[in-house]
This record gives sequence, structure tokens and C-alpha cells, in this order.
Amino acid sequence: MKQRSLSKAVLRVAIATILLLMIPFLAMQFTDEVEWGPGDFIVMGILLFSAGFSFVLITRYTNSIFHRLAVMGAIGTTFLMVWANLAVGLIGSGPNPGNLMYLAVIGVIIGGTVLSNFTAKGMERTMFATTFTLVLHTVIALLTNMQEYPESSVASIIYVNGFFATLYAVSGLLFRHEALNKLTTSSESDQVR
Repeated sequence: MKQRSLSKAVLRVAIATILLLMIPFLAMQFTDEVEWGPGDFIVMGILLFSAGFSFVLITRYTNSIFHRLAVMGAIGTTFLMVWANLAVGLIGSGPNPGNLMYLAVIGVIIGGTVLSNFTAKGMERTMFATTFTLVLHTVIALLTNMQEYPESSVASIIYVNGFFATLYAVSGLLFRHEALNKLTTSSESDQVR
């Protein structure tokens, strides 16, 4: 039964991915403003599908709205960060050391998620570690004068990293709420016994 529902969920995510990819494909038919190549569609397809599938996989065993919101926030923020970095770059433009440093952020997220075994308390720590990594990223970028890259500035580095750090911190707080809620629920059930 669970295998069948997972297969249906994967099919739904695949269909949603294809439908979302149809938007730029159709836009290309009517305007020259959108110019995607096959590689763009492949990368965006992988990003969309992996974000959707991750959400389905992580949230399939919980009914908690806070847990689902926290997962959605973490996955959505990661998707947005990777997409923006690939599209235009978050520090300056193009592949430069500042933009490549965001791979460390992804590493913290993946490593923390695996080590946490998807528990709310572990994911809380992962989100706060990710927030700290982005703050550290900002400090390194400013100390190494990455604000001098073309199309970069001190303000843009602080705003971009602050924006993503705030979103990860909010997800961390939602996971914290969920962890405290589970702790309270388990202690109440222990008192009943």
C-alpha cells in the first residue's frame, strides 16, 4: 500500500515538474525575452523534481502543520538559493569563488539532514547551522573583498545572505516548535501512565 502511494506521489511530482517547465517553453514561443536551452530545462527539471520529491518523502509520515511548514521553508529556501545562484549568481555574476562557496551551505543542509535522521530537533540544529554558515559566508565574502566583483556590493552581499539566513532561521524555529511540541506530548503521555 505504501509503495503504491509513494509511486503516485512520484508521478504527481513528475507531472507538476513537467507542467512548470511548460511555462518557459511556451514563453519561448511568444517572446525573445526567454531563451532557455536544453541544459536549462534539464537543470530546472532536476531542481523542481528533487524539491518536490524531497518534500513528499520527508513529510509523508507527519500530519503536523508546523513540521510541514518547516520542511517547505527549508526546501523552498534551498531551491530559491540554488536557482538564483545558477541563474545570475548571488555574489557578482557567474561562476566565481563567492558563488561557489554556496556549495558549503548545501553541504551543511545535506549532511545535517542525513545526520539528524529527519527528526525535528536534528533539523532545528541543521537549520541554525545553515544560518550560521550563511553569516560566516558573508564575513568571508567581505573580508576577501568580494564586493569588488562586477555587479556586487557590500549591501548586496549582506542583503542576499541575510535574506536566506533569515528564511533558514524561521525554518529552524518551526522545527524547534515541533520538537518542543513532541517533547510536551511525550511527557504528558508518560504522566498518564
